[in-house]
Amino acid sequence: MVVRRLGLVPYEPVWQAMQAYTGERGPDSPDECWLVQHPPTYTLGQAGKREHLLRDTDIPVVKIDRGGQITYHGPGQVVGYLMLDLRRRNLKVREMVQRIEQALIDCLAGYGLAARRKDGAPGVYIGEDKIAALGLRVRNGCSYHGLALNVDMDLAPFTWINPCGYSGLKTIQLKDFGVRDDVDTVASRLLDQLLVQFPSDCIDG
Repeated sequence: MVVRRLGLVPYEPVWQAMQAYTGERGPDSPDECWLVQHPPTYTLGQAGKREHLLRDTDIPVVKIDRGGQITYHGPGQVVGYLMLDLRRRNLKVREMVQRIEQALIDCLAGYGLAARRKDGAPGVYIGEDKIAALGLRVRNGCSYHGLALNVDMDLAPFTWINPCGYSGLKTIQLKDFGVRDDVDTVASRLLDQLLVQFPSDCIDG
């Protein structure tokens, strides 16, 4: 797996690059994981309903091609995009989702936090509150999009939406639990757990 650490980058060019890589890859193309942060951006999934944006805001809303409803990206959040050849790995989409969730759960366990899945609501939760979201697209047996883990960010924009389409869902972050690691450190720890779930020789660029 080729790992690319892209830093703080605008959302749309990265999304377009994911689409291009997935559309052009062949049977021998390496899987890739891109670790990024984005400036403030709302993304609205394929079936997303704009009414889940509860107020007018200057934050751009980008209609995209992943599953799910509306979510927010902003500085202080680890975003990981997973471009995997599911056929080559003999993975079904549901199993991929479960493995991503497990990587997040195990990463959070390393901070002494007991996170969990919630039936029918993809992502990872501590109690009833959401700390990580995920959404995927699969094209020709290959995935793109991925996950977002809240580390140390302004959570106010989450209160201006129904996160992932759920009214009243509270969004939390690692900082709330006294975690002082910065985004890059958390990203590295999460990457370790992703490589457990998706075993690969890692080329970390």
